[in-house]
Amino acid sequence: MFSRRNGDFERLLPIFDNVHVENRYFCVPVEWFERDHTFPEKNALYVEHALDLSEKAARRAMDRVGAGPDDVGAIFFVSTTGISTPSIDSKLLFRLGLSEHTRRVPIWGLGCSAGAAGIARAAEHARLYPDQLVLLVAVELSGLTFQRSDRSKSNLISTSLFADGAAAVLIGGATGPEVLGSYSTTWPDTEEVMGWDLVETGLKVQLSKSVPTIVREKFRDNLEEACVSWGLDFGEIKHFVLHPGGSKVLDAFEEALDLPAGGLTTSRDVLRDCGNMSSVTVLFILERFLEGGEFAPGDLGVLSAMGPGFSAEHVFFRC
Repeated sequence: MFSRRNGDFERLLPIFDNVHVENRYFCVPVEWFERDHTFPEKNALYVEHALDLSEKAARRAMDRVGAGPDDVGAIFFVSTTGISTPSIDSKLLFRLGLSEHTRRVPIWGLGCSAGAAGIARAAEHARLYPDQLVLLVAVELSGLTFQRSDRSKSNLISTSLFADGAAAVLIGGATGPEVLGSYSTTWPDTEEVMGWDLVETGLKVQLSKSVPTIVREKFRDNLEEACVSWGLDFGEIKHFVLHPGGSKVLDAFEEALDLPAGGLTTSRDVLRDCGNMSSVTVLFILERFLEGGEFAPGDLGVLSAMGPGFSAEHVFFRC
């Protein structure tokens, strides 16, 4: 598509190799990307597919632990790639057979950091209502934000990197890792690093090349501050469940944390197999980490993601 309309495309083609994404999923067929679409058309597809994918993810999570509709007292719903009022969770609770009195907390605009922030906020809610489970659902349909006429480098990077996906987590009860606490940071004068510009054809990506630099300069100090706030020893952290952003961001994480090059294997595997699904990605990484079983009871871990703001979210957990 790009080569037919951009004579300079060959020079930019290596972008698609350098992101190290080999496989992605989209809620629409590839032919959809070959035509222009209005924002209302894109958003109608978002509402339709976000609801379907959210239901599938939620049912899988509930089935995995044998939870029924009566066990869930609240839904936290995170997404940044479309809009809906009433929010998607208002429709989802009836599809799942949840009570009409289920507490609903939709969170929009946190982008890639919303998976981590969603776990943090849902865990705080679960402490207030220990007798009920909290259902966190994340869904992102980044493909629907594709801007066919945008020839900017940031749009090419976005096109090569982002993908669609959904994930769900149940928080509460006595199984699984224990959430110890969370830490949030929004740095001043960084609003232009990442986000959306709203244009006639929908949500146009705003993406700065400075993200790896920000990670190298700020991430470790920020994570050490987070540890201090919860009385934890940074050196005790054995497991890093990190949202990848992209391959260069993962390189920056490894450098900042003094990890061996390529050491964030699970994050790299999810990026390779699924692409960057924004808020959903870190939940895929968490699932693979838990299924891999390469941890001991009592191990300290941290789940972290960075996103628009520019911001960072950390969630500490015990295995």
